[in-house]
Amino acid sequence: MIQVVTMAEEHISALAQLEKECFADPWSEKALAEELTNPNAVFRVALIDEEVAGYVGMLHVLDEGDICNVAVFDIFRRRGVATALIQHLVDYAVENQLSFITLEVRESNIGAQKFYETMGFETIGIRKNFYDNPKEHAILMNKTF
Repeated sequence: MIQVVTMAEEHISALAQLEKECFADPWSEKALAEELTNPNAVFRVALIDEEVAGYVGMLHVLDEGDICNVAVFDIFRRRGVATALIQHLVDYAVENQLSFITLEVRESNIGAQKFYETMGFETIGIRKNFYDNPKEHAILMNKTF
C-alpha cells in the first residue's frame, strides 16, 4: 500500500539519491532541505512499507501550483506511485482552490507526457531549450480547475 506523507528531514537523504538516479541536474540534499522551511513548498513523499518510493514537489503561489519535481525509484515504478503523488497534488489544488497546476516535461519523454495526460493535464506550449544535459525543449502542461 502506498502512503503519501509530507516531506520531512528523515526523507532528504533518500530523495537526494533518487534525484541523482533520475535527473541530469539533480537537487542536492541542501536544496531539498531548504524546501522544508519554504512556506510555498508542497513536497510529498510516497512510502511503501515505510521505504521511500518516490516524491513530488510543487510550489503554491497565490492560486497557482507549479510542479518542479516528480521522481520514483526504478524498483517502485509501474506500481501506482506517481499516480498517487500527482493525485495528492490534484486533491491539494482542489482543497486550496488553485486555478491550475502546471509542469514541464522533456520533449523526448513521451511516456511521462502520456501519463500526465491520463491525470488530466493538457499540453499548452513549449519552453525552448529549457533543459540542459542534454539541451532539450520542455513541453508545458497544465491542469485547470
